[in-house]
Amino acid sequence: MKKFIIIDGNALLHRAWHAIPPLTTKKGVVVNAVFGFTSIFLNILKEYQPEYICASFDLKGPTFRHQKFKEYKAQRKKQPDELYQQIPMIKEILNAFNIPIYEKENYEADDVIGSIVNFLRNKKDIEKIIFTGDLDALQLVDETIKVLTFKKGIRETKVYDIQAVEDRYGFKPEQMIDYKALRGDASDNIPGIPGIGEKTAT
Repeated sequence: MKKFIIIDGNALLHRAWHAIPPLTTKKGVVVNAVFGFTSIFLNILKEYQPEYICASFDLKGPTFRHQKFKEYKAQRKKQPDELYQQIPMIKEILNAFNIPIYEKENYEADDVIGSIVNFLRNKKDIEKIIFTGDLDALQLVDETIKVLTFKKGIRETKVYDIQAVEDRYGFKPEQMIDYKALRGDASDNIPGIPGIGEKTAT
């Protein structure tokens, strides 16, 4: 099958930021995330040689989730400005490769990525590979949709297909929604049902 890589730009950005020690240009501009992101990106191109590729990024400001639940991601600490200042440089690199970037106000990159793969869900001759660090994307996995995520550092990765999701969690990808609803999601500050932990939710 032809391959379509969909990059979660923010996930790769944060992974690179934390994995690569501070690097600066001669002018003192911090570029460690740019360096790490580009290294990851080039490795993926080399390994998968996709026919299609695109990227998505979060935009500044609240999303519809904040409107529904004010405490959404309330525990998240804002990262240093040096991180966010590297986003335009990363986008410039993607533009140089003629990689389209999809973003939408009031939505997260996750939502945009979900919309893209859902739009292509019936294209059975195209293997859709979501490259992200967010395992929420596992709910999208099916016969032609896989999730590529980091295993260790920025070099080691793991691919989740239907069987890999079942092996790790004990249920099917589409049941991830119910699992999250029962257990909640501490990383996003979303409460679950009191008294229900991982085992009960599973």
